[in-house]
Amino acid sequence: MKKTLIGLAAASIATAGHAAEMGAVDEPIKLAVNEWTGQHVTTHIAGEMLKEAGYEVEYTTAGYMNMYQAMADGEIHAALEIWSSNVSDDYAKQVEAGGVTEIGDLGLAAKEGIAYPAHVEEMCPGLPAWEALNDCAQKFATAETLPQGRLVDYPADWGTPGADRLTGFDLPFKAVPAGSEGALIAELRASTERESPLLITFWQPHWAMSKYDVKFVEMPAGNEECFNDASWGTNPNATHDCDFAPTRIFKATWSGFDEKWPAAAEILGNFQMDVADQQPLMGQVDVDGMSVDQAVENWMAENEEAWKPIVDAAVN
Repeated sequence: MKKTLIGLAAASIATAGHAAEMGAVDEPIKLAVNEWTGQHVTTHIAGEMLKEAGYEVEYTTAGYMNMYQAMADGEIHAALEIWSSNVSDDYAKQVEAGGVTEIGDLGLAAKEGIAYPAHVEEMCPGLPAWEALNDCAQKFATAETLPQGRLVDYPADWGTPGADRLTGFDLPFKAVPAGSEGALIAELRASTERESPLLITFWQPHWAMSKYDVKFVEMPAGNEECFNDASWGTNPNATHDCDFAPTRIFKATWSGFDEKWPAAAEILGNFQMDVADQQPLMGQVDVDGMSVDQAVENWMAENEEAWKPIVDAAVN
């Protein structure tokens, strides 16, 4: 069985860990549950680890963008999946005020970018390098985009990040917004089944990344200079001639957490989540209709070597 980030963390902690005080085991630890399936999976795995250690856990529904005051007030005790690319200004304010404490990266390798099914490399030699798209754009053309190639971008209300890259790199493609996330998946499924050309704007973690063989176009690393200074990069006439901004995913707790529940703080601090684990679990929930509880229970039973040493090192 593969050794994921959880497993790697567990291996090192098992040799160097030490038992911590349990603290207030008679009071429940309240974990924030936000609006997307991946976060549910992450939070329930962490929560089940805390239960294994002997704690009572409550899963508390919370709005992702406005939960940080409640954390600072001790009404919510931890949030296990905060995205730097999409977090409210209130988070930084509460950290600065001392009510919320960041406890490290989750380890989840998030990425957004221009992507394609792996079979497309045979149609467009030179991929994944972005320059290859200059020479094979017409292979991606449709009736609505001729003579340009077609890029299926995010739905219109998500913004135009794909179109921004086409302009930035001056690529002979036209961005066509998808009608919905489901429409993006339908394009990906159809292309895979028919082995037809497709270029899309996409992201991970997403369950489709574990179902379909999807690759990202390689572009220069995204940075603020690229986004704001046209003279930066290969195209002196446009910004965004680079990849999407890198996303960091991290964990945070109420500032009194480690004093109230020392062993729990050690467990959450050492807890990591790997894309290779999360994406199939998301698929089991979103595609197969399994409950989050059942999917997580199955994963915990099949992967004790990945999480149990973290718990044991904190409490034994």
